[in-house]
Amino acid sequence: MTQKLRAGIVGGTGMVGQRFIALLENHPWFQVTAIAASANSAGKTYEESVKGRWKLSTPMPDNVKNIPVQDASHVEEVASGVDLIFCAVDMKKNEIQALEEAYAKAGVPVISNNSAHRWTPDVPMVVPEINPEHLEVIAAQRKRLGTETGFIAVKPNCSIQSYVPMLTALRGFQPTQVVASTYQAISGAGKTFTDWPDMLDNVIPYIGGEEEKSEQEPLRIWGTVEDGAIVKASGPQITTQCIRVPVTDGHLATVFVSFENKPSKEEILESWKNYKGRPQELELPSAPKQFITYFEEDNRPQTNLDRDLENGMGISAGRLREDSLYDFKFVGLSHNTLRGAAGGAVLIAELLKAKGYITAR
Repeated sequence: MTQKLRAGIVGGTGMVGQRFIALLENHPWFQVTAIAASANSAGKTYEESVKGRWKLSTPMPDNVKNIPVQDASHVEEVASGVDLIFCAVDMKKNEIQALEEAYAKAGVPVISNNSAHRWTPDVPMVVPEINPEHLEVIAAQRKRLGTETGFIAVKPNCSIQSYVPMLTALRGFQPTQVVASTYQAISGAGKTFTDWPDMLDNVIPYIGGEEEKSEQEPLRIWGTVEDGAIVKASGPQITTQCIRVPVTDGHLATVFVSFENKPSKEEILESWKNYKGRPQELELPSAPKQFITYFEEDNRPQTNLDRDLENGMGISAGRLREDSLYDFKFVGLSHNTLRGAAGGAVLIAELLKAKGYITAR
């Protein structure tokens, strides 16, 4: 590619927005040309707008420091300078829905990190390795919004990516019941230990709204496109607990699962090893070479050791064994702000570009 597509980041001053900034530095297909945020940040350079609030361990890329921050509500102005938008705003649900639809109606593809449109029937919620066929619903969405080029696509909740890939690889054995507990890093709340000292030496056994998302969103990912809408799958039955733990990045899950057709341990491991999706087939820039990696050691995966697997885009599994109540149990791990947030959204954008949904405007 000789000409990179122009990418805008709406909500670029928050933690996920900063992840987008870092991930798109030197990206082979996309270049950040616009950053938008609240009216309070508008008019400042990006460096000025996040002074004292840069949350990543890596330094701010030089190429964005002098980009003037625009007012995210000035949709036509922001849209005029971009080919696509990554959206990660902190607003009320109805406000996010309206803002993202406004950008889509302005002809801009919107790849959203927000939850607001995850259950809009004609908005695809995608893990690129799992349900790329859901992108077909974009045609119906474009018709509803009255646009030929704009649309919204979203990524799912960050924590479910620590166990849904493994379950997806085993769907041929028909999982019937799943119990999952997720142990979630503080960056999932947009926090660091400096921001949230109460999390030091502490565990909080509640994350608002997280358990409902964890139980229902996998069913939508496993659903089907019917008459211009996503119809969620009827099973398996999933119940979850979601717990905040004193970890910077990385969501770990413990999973119990029963099957209609119980596989052997060897069949499960083979299924995980061989599972791949369109990103691997297309060799997309952000795609992990190996989607699911199984660790044989009893004490792996570990959050600190394994969250950065495949540049934070790989999924880890371990401790697979038979269970006395369910058929099997295992542990999963994913990087919540890379695979689970900004990195997952960038991979969606790469898939959309490869399939012709995103082009230069």
